[in-house]
Amino acid sequence: MYEPETPIQEIGERGLLQHLRSRIPEGPGVTAGVGDDAAVVDTGPLTLVTTDVLVEGVHFRRSWSPPRLLGRKALSVNLSDIAAMAGVPRYATVSLCLPPALPLSFVDGLYDGLLERSAETGVNLVGGNLAASPGGVVINVTLLGQGDRILLRSGAQPGDLAVVSGTLGAAAEGLRLLVQGARLGAEGLLEETGVWTASSAAALLRCLRAQLDPVPPLAFGRSLSEREVVHAAIDVSDGLSGDLLHLCRESGLAAWIDPAKVPVDPLAAGLERARGGDALRLALHGGEDYELLLAVPPDRLDTLRDLAVIWDLPLSVVGEFTVGEPGVSLKTARGLEPLAALAHDHFGVATAEADSSREA
Repeated sequence: MYEPETPIQEIGERGLLQHLRSRIPEGPGVTAGVGDDAAVVDTGPLTLVTTDVLVEGVHFRRSWSPPRLLGRKALSVNLSDIAAMAGVPRYATVSLCLPPALPLSFVDGLYDGLLERSAETGVNLVGGNLAASPGGVVINVTLLGQGDRILLRSGAQPGDLAVVSGTLGAAAEGLRLLVQGARLGAEGLLEETGVWTASSAAALLRCLRAQLDPVPPLAFGRSLSEREVVHAAIDVSDGLSGDLLHLCRESGLAAWIDPAKVPVDPLAAGLERARGGDALRLALHGGEDYELLLAVPPDRLDTLRDLAVIWDLPLSVVGEFTVGEPGVSLKTARGLEPLAALAHDHFGVATAEADSSREA
């Protein structure tokens, strides 16, 4: 048994592996989990594989990311990909690159969140890797899922409605709040309001949780495989403008958005108005909402709404797919005007505003 503040360099790789192995249960479908060269698991007719990485200084800062919430988010961003393809998540591996002086308490907190989120969603942690990092923490999760009827980005058809689940903009607003000094504690409760007063506590809590502990609509996504009501889907991770463009490019279509129909999160909108910002712009380009963007035939919209009611999930028709060169337009009083996608690009040259919505 190690003290929580013991640096992991004193524990060593094998000691840390053994410590983590003792925490990870083996669930259904796992023939061999942590401890062998590779895991042995059962999968369904179609196997989905996705991976995502969180890099300190790019995706998060330790000073504003409680380890437990960071562990939850590391799994959730992968769960969102499985949800967008109407799959069921089953098995995950976790690879960590850790500075040697990092205390064990951070790693344990991270695994508190990973194990908590995996238990909520029926995911088994079946392995991973440990390595020393000369800089910050790197968390890489690979998630395997399964499914029968899979949704792709390439299936949208002319006349399909562009439909978004939930609301948009809260996560991006949450990032701005973190920059201003607002903080959540380990249990996800508000600890610091930053430049805001206590009267804004409910809005701060909503936006900070959206950024630090997103909960993608996994059950709703899975239900989409049971009925043929959606032609194509993508999760909203890079922003509505950019992710709709991804659907357009993969499906070979154009699309337009009605700004009046975009479901801007009301609490995020209130904070953004108070700071003199543009809440719609935040919802269009902010990203990290981890909601679903769907291409839906008009005659199946009511069926889709009935499914969403089961999961208490609001749906918004924000636009339509049309014949044309792949691109996204905004519907205005003057007609359709091209909408530039400000989706985050790790290797691109972005505007300062686009950067501020995603930088850590």
